[in-house]
Amino acid sequence: MPEVVEIDGETLTPEQIEAVARDGAAVTVPESVRRSVRESRDRIETILETDEPVYGVNTGFGELVQERIPEARIGAVQRNLVRSHAAGAGEELPKSVVRAMMTARVNTLVKGYSGVRECVVDLLVQLLNQGVHPVVRSKGSLGASGDLAPLAHMTLVLIGEGEATVDGDRMDGAAALERVDLDPLVLGAKEGLALINGTQLTTCLGALVVLDAERAVRAADVAGAMTTEVTMSTTASSHPRINDVRPHQGHREAADNVRALTADSEIVQSHRNCDRVQDAYSIRCLPQVHGAVRDAVRHLRNVVTVELNSATDNPLIFDADRVDPRASGTDDAAVLSGGNFHGEPLALPLDYVTSAIAELASISERRLDRLLNPNVQAEHLPPFLTADAGVQSGYMITQYVAADLVSTNRAEGRPSMDNVPVSGNQEDHVSMSAQSALRAADAVERTLRVVASELVCATQAIDFVDPAYTPGSGTKAAYDCVRDSVPYLDDDRPVHADVDAATDLIVSDLLFERVEAATDEPLQ
Repeated sequence: MPEVVEIDGETLTPEQIEAVARDGAAVTVPESVRRSVRESRDRIETILETDEPVYGVNTGFGELVQERIPEARIGAVQRNLVRSHAAGAGEELPKSVVRAMMTARVNTLVKGYSGVRECVVDLLVQLLNQGVHPVVRSKGSLGASGDLAPLAHMTLVLIGEGEATVDGDRMDGAAALERVDLDPLVLGAKEGLALINGTQLTTCLGALVVLDAERAVRAADVAGAMTTEVTMSTTASSHPRINDVRPHQGHREAADNVRALTADSEIVQSHRNCDRVQDAYSIRCLPQVHGAVRDAVRHLRNVVTVELNSATDNPLIFDADRVDPRASGTDDAAVLSGGNFHGEPLALPLDYVTSAIAELASISERRLDRLLNPNVQAEHLPPFLTADAGVQSGYMITQYVAADLVSTNRAEGRPSMDNVPVSGNQEDHVSMSAQSALRAADAVERTLRVVASELVCATQAIDFVDPAYTPGSGTKAAYDCVRDSVPYLDDDRPVHADVDAATDLIVSDLLFERVEAATDEPLQ
């Protein structure tokens, strides 16, 4: 990824979010989009010159919408809005998620429908580029009117309040700005609302979920292909003709990966004419299950990409001549109140992906059991993959831990089906999308560890295969990659470190780089 990510309001991707969030890339806003920001602010100034009540500009908020605000107190209202809405609870968000949220907020502001001054955008950019990271509580958003509480905690630092970290030091917002020679922002009309009203926590979490879920499903293809080999199972279940008569895209991609990974496997060839008729579902149905997960994640990627490049503020500011005359405003500016802050378009696919990724962990755990369990193992594999079973327990407990992680995933539920009316029943239907995003992120993290457990145990199992038969070039590359970080288990040791190391190989993409170099084609 580039060291600098250009934010233009239209083309932001999950990969660019990750570059800023996790890799520390800087951001820049091109001059070509700044004109839209200035024009949007000009429309707000035009509205202020009239005495017409316009929500978010010179009125109260939520149930207090009927309260008119005199011009002299508009700035105080915006400041108080941010202060009062910073009521979050729970654990603090990781720095990476805060950076992602700030990046996504810049992108929606530069679209030119929020009515903020250019200096608001510039301050957010400067905070990102100079490493000032607001302390943001993770709980408190209902996903309508957007992610209010988390975004308010973020915005406090812009006005010199709240808390932030700079170079690892935690301090109050004013000290954080002073540390990097920045002045606090004095909010103008609409600006407090524009900064906290939107889906940016849900969206940026969704972007990171997409990338990590894609890693999990690719890694599951690798681990599953290795398990297929070492359990003396067949790759015929990944034959393209099976997919031809049920042509789901995810199925095809998973099956293609398994065939590419095992294309020249002598292990597979060694038992091609054996008398086994069919393999267990966790192996035989790998393309169908992994494929369904892929298609769910693909749907979420599409939704998140649209949302990253959307205006999710309320109200939105438009040219008057382009808008229905029923909109409030003036001859030059129109203000439309709507519901783009509502997180339902994100909440539903996030819940879907939580269920899908739980199934990926489930099928991986079942293959893990087939590697370890002496009641179902292939004959050449020792119990729990240790040569001294009884004296040693080998990798026995990795399956216990995987079972716990799978069970926890299944208990996550579907937050989007809940609803708690708020704001005096003015906001009587909310999405709970932030809960959906947080739970999806947790489920993906657990699933990565289950898949890493299968990867470790499949690597150990290869060491018990007759050395006269070599794995496929792809699975051999995966074996070598794991062995560079995880030594052969010849005596009992705390094996959590083995799974930690394998998880790191997945999330760093090193596993995929090594496999793709060996197979000379990209994993899908």
